[in-house]
Amino acid sequence: MTPLTSAQFHILLTLVEGRRHGYGIMQEILRRTDGAMELGPGTLYRSIKQLLAFGFIVEVENGVGAQGDPGKQRRSYDLTPLGRERTAEEAQRLRSLARWADEAMGIEGARS
Repeated sequence: MTPLTSAQFHILLTLVEGRRHGYGIMQEILRRTDGAMELGPGTLYRSIKQLLAFGFIVEVENGVGAQGDPGKQRRSYDLTPLGRERTAEEAQRLRSLARWADEAMGIEGARS
């Protein structure tokens, strides 16, 4: 299992909470990380394209575009069951990595 990129994992985590459009994903990641993780549009949409190709997310149309143009549908993204499973696997991988780091550094109360 190849690790997800940080951007991919953050996007999937955001979609665990429900359907979002690209700008909403960027804003939620920024909010959840207290500004530490700021995805630019290039990184966001490149990562979304990869997640779509992996089958971890699907694209859905929902509503009017950003400028209120009824002819332009705003695209939103939903997590697939495979994406939910992959998100859980990645979270477990990161927990194990953090536990190893704690143990290696002799941090008291290392996670078990």
